[in-house]
Amino acid sequence: MTLTAVRSAIVALLVVLYGGAPVVHAADPVVVGAFSSAVEGSLPAGWKPQIFKRRKDARRTSYDVVRDGKSTVVRAESEGAASGLEHEVQVKLEEFPVLRWRWKIDNVVASGDPLRKDKDDYAARVYVTFGFEPDKVTVGEKLRYRTSRFLLGNVPFAAISYIWASRAPMGAVIESPHMGDIVKLIVVESGAERVGQWVTEERNVYDDYRRAFGKEPPSVSGVAIMTDTDNTLERATAYYGDLAFSSGQTSALLH
Repeated sequence: MTLTAVRSAIVALLVVLYGGAPVVHAADPVVVGAFSSAVEGSLPAGWKPQIFKRRKDARRTSYDVVRDGKSTVVRAESEGAASGLEHEVQVKLEEFPVLRWRWKIDNVVASGDPLRKDKDDYAARVYVTFGFEPDKVTVGEKLRYRTSRFLLGNVPFAAISYIWASRAPMGAVIESPHMGDIVKLIVVESGAERVGQWVTEERNVYDDYRRAFGKEPPSVSGVAIMTDTDNTLERATAYYGDLAFSSGQTSALLH
């Protein structure tokens, strides 16, 4: 067994024994979504459903690992549904500020509108969530966070949602219609021009957080993917490839 394999096994064992999200350090792999090595017909290892609505009749988006051409990816299918897939992982953006991923959609959500609660749907989203660091926040932010947790349950301290919108200015930063200033939407794709094509994205999350929230970011606490159409009651299908953080100095290999 190689040294790298031994280290990986030790980390996995510690996570099982002590719980919590794995912490990514400078010498560790930065791939947070290794979908290309996942088993078809299942959920990717380390990823779990992210449920937002507690109503028994609420529809959930379907996620499964499939082959698309020569690649293994996650397919999301939503028909008037909303749920995501999330992966808990701690990443220090000072070391790994750049997130790369690739995705493809079969269609945009035609009536989607990021400015309206009743139209807040997207064919594809990638979330980056941020942890609560009490020694680095104001009294007002502590109160907001505790109130949000009391009212909404297990919500992050803050999040960025990178969206593929139907019609919105590219690069726009928009406050979430449902979550307010807890979640900021950033438009990375808009419209149907690239429907049916694999598109690779690269975002400096460190810079995006500073632009969206006006302050230094806390550590990343997780990453999620989501395709949702519960507000518009439309249908949407998306495909997600590997996601990886990097220092930005070298290109991550994405499948």
